[in-house]
Amino acid sequence: MIKKAVIAILAVLMFCNTVFSQQQAYFVDGYHGGIYGHYPMWVTQFMVDKFNQYPEWRIGLEIEPETWDTVRLREPVAYNNFKSIVTDKRIEFTNPAYAQPYCYNISGESLIRQFEYGIKKIHQHFPDVTYTTYSAEEPCFTSALPQILRLFGFKYAVLKCPDTCWGGYTAAYGGELVNWIGPDGTSMLTVPRYACEELEDNSTWQTKAWNNSDSYLKSCFDYGIKNPVGMCYQDAGWKNGPWIGHGKNIKNNSIYVTWKDYIENISVGKTNDDYHFSQEEMRVNLMWGSQVLQKIAQEVRVSENRIVMAEKIAAMANIDNGYIFSQDRIDNAWRTLMMAQHHDSWIVPYNGLKRGRSWADEIALWTGNTNEISGNIIENAIHSYITKNGSNPDNVSYIRVYNTLGVKRTELVKINVPLSGIGKEVVIYNSKGKLLPSFFEQIGDSLCISFQAEVPSLGYATFRIVEQQPAITRSTPVIFDNKGNCILENGFYKIIIDSSRGGVIKSLISKKEKDKEYVDQASKFGLGELRGYFYEENRFYSTTGSPAKITVLEDNSFYKKVKIEGEIASHPFTQIITLTNGQKRIDFDLTVNWKNNVGIGEYKQGRNWRDNRRAFTDGRFKLNVMFPVGLSSAKLYKNAPFDVCESKYGNTFFSTWDSIKHNIILNWVDLVQKDGKCGFAVLSDHTTSYSYGEDFPLSLTAQYSGVGLWGVDYKITRPLKMKYAIIPHTANWDQAAISTESNKWNESLVASFYKEIALVDKSFFNIDETGYEVTAFKTENDNILIRLFNAEGDDSLKNLTFGFPVSSIEEVDLNGNTITKKTIKKNSISLSMPRFGIKTLLIKKLTKNKI
Repeated sequence: MIKKAVIAILAVLMFCNTVFSQQQAYFVDGYHGGIYGHYPMWVTQFMVDKFNQYPEWRIGLEIEPETWDTVRLREPVAYNNFKSIVTDKRIEFTNPAYAQPYCYNISGESLIRQFEYGIKKIHQHFPDVTYTTYSAEEPCFTSALPQILRLFGFKYAVLKCPDTCWGGYTAAYGGELVNWIGPDGTSMLTVPRYACEELEDNSTWQTKAWNNSDSYLKSCFDYGIKNPVGMCYQDAGWKNGPWIGHGKNIKNNSIYVTWKDYIENISVGKTNDDYHFSQEEMRVNLMWGSQVLQKIAQEVRVSENRIVMAEKIAAMANIDNGYIFSQDRIDNAWRTLMMAQHHDSWIVPYNGLKRGRSWADEIALWTGNTNEISGNIIENAIHSYITKNGSNPDNVSYIRVYNTLGVKRTELVKINVPLSGIGKEVVIYNSKGKLLPSFFEQIGDSLCISFQAEVPSLGYATFRIVEQQPAITRSTPVIFDNKGNCILENGFYKIIIDSSRGGVIKSLISKKEKDKEYVDQASKFGLGELRGYFYEENRFYSTTGSPAKITVLEDNSFYKKVKIEGEIASHPFTQIITLTNGQKRIDFDLTVNWKNNVGIGEYKQGRNWRDNRRAFTDGRFKLNVMFPVGLSSAKLYKNAPFDVCESKYGNTFFSTWDSIKHNIILNWVDLVQKDGKCGFAVLSDHTTSYSYGEDFPLSLTAQYSGVGLWGVDYKITRPLKMKYAIIPHTANWDQAAISTESNKWNESLVASFYKEIALVDKSFFNIDETGYEVTAFKTENDNILIRLFNAEGDDSLKNLTFGFPVSSIEEVDLNGNTITKKTIKKNSISLSMPRFGIKTLLIKKLTKNKI
């Protein structure tokens, strides 16, 4: 028996020697990290020394751009030595993103700024560095990358991340090269994670490409890959030098290459294999539902919204009256937001960073800085509109409402105005003199005014506050039936809340759809139910287990707001439901006041972080907000950065690291009935996970508590606070404008009170009915830059109209280079782009005014 085993081993070795002597293998080595991720100061000179010592070595670099500021300051000699070799063909910069984000968990506009600011920073240090291939050591990918990378001048990409797959990996697909096709149709020649590139045995963080092992190369050759390549970007600070040996001792006689050299000079060079990379090809999983990650995701989302709104309102003020903000300030605000988007922010939030603070602590400070700067810019831009011409009549004040979206909006606005100078009984007129329905409530020394504001696209509307007795408006009041059920309704919906079952919604009727009932009456679950597995007690708990107290907070012609108070496993919770007149969206504000840390998840996870099976993966056991809806054979759609993905999964359930499924909600997820006649969308105030499958309704992850990555105990330390919203709708997600509705939630109307201001309305840019979104509208030196994303439209020619005089318009790439010059007719241009396409326009104004 032993003799046979020896013979078998010798046969395998002889086979490998024969194969490897006939076919050549390649390897991409390099470094990953940075001053925030991990970058000891000795590393710079170490790279220079090893680079000079081993002429066969090649280095791919994925170093946080800001790192070079510190290196130049603290290690000037090493910095200059490194600077002298950066343009050598043996070195390639492959990921210039400012803070190495995961890409899939942040907004598309944020992703563009990561590359924009990162490239600018690297060029401050190394002006001659160019970018050809995108490659990262973490799963820092998203489906829309080909388009973004192309617009920054990249030619190639790599979908491998063999040695740092803790947070996930891309799906295995294809051979030596593929054409990575993005959602807009952009194609990029790419080295994939091969179909034969399996996950490493006895590992929970690697694929077999990490060290060009015998088994890896054999599988590649057997699959027909002529020029197999492995990869490892070492953490900066590892003292290995060449990763798989040097000189005559390089493993399996592999040859070190850069990605650019490999693709252009070694690989087959082209392929007919088109890889339509769905967002679900991202097999990624973080500690969704843990309080620390939930808080981080919420903080990042708020800052993402605030900073683009600040740029947009500032650009409006610049066009109107020459308002200019400090570019250094907005750059600072973007910097701190980008740092909060760092991949380590999300995967190791408990790790210490500096001065005794963790990543989570720093993120709170970073996003706080972004919010403060953004708020100041908005405040100053709005203040720049104040007029002092003394021509306004007595007892008249003004409200101006700013709209940062490219579509006209008619929404309720609520604003507190000082009582001084206005009466307690007032009415609202629009700029055309039309009396508007309104509601008033005195709060201390202020008057809280609610009214329906119609605001033009990417612009503002101005309204007069006039002292006058308001007309009485009536609406259907919130009532309670004889069973204690709460019934609230407006023009869109009728909702019945079951107080006996913890305040779940037992009926949700859409009046605009012939009284369609959206709650699945046959389901054992309730809509809005909280349910999770408390593993220390070996049982599921639900809010339906005890009755709830329901209190009416607001009941007028504009708002119906009720508070539900109940318990889950003896822990008190409140859920506030708001119905707003004229609004498709139904808003929820959830708080769970945990008495103490409790375990919530599939089971009590041990501290062994190498375990393949994990308690924090199967979302069915986490605390979920559940949405059992009565839709037949529903399809599921979810948005991603510059993309919307139709799910191909039968369910989202998995329990091991090697079986990850994509179950991430960025902004929204939508269930659409198979016939496309109706749907039900759920919006989240933060990036998190969802669950869905047979016998388990669509559910939003609300809480996980227990051991997670690297054996860290992700405890409950504070109340759970989250907001979400639902939108029952007709038609498919795009026809129902779910992406636009989500944007309205994220970029709310901004209302400001003025004693004196011009009574005018204005639209700076109109893309109504196009399906386009304005992801950026900002000043660029003396010009205006607009970025558009085709979220819901087709690829036909659209007419875009500008509300300010323009002298020239150019379509530019993301480096600012001109692609085409646009023909302007009557202050409009024609433009077309594919679904999920992005285009950037640089507009030169006809006049330049400064204050």
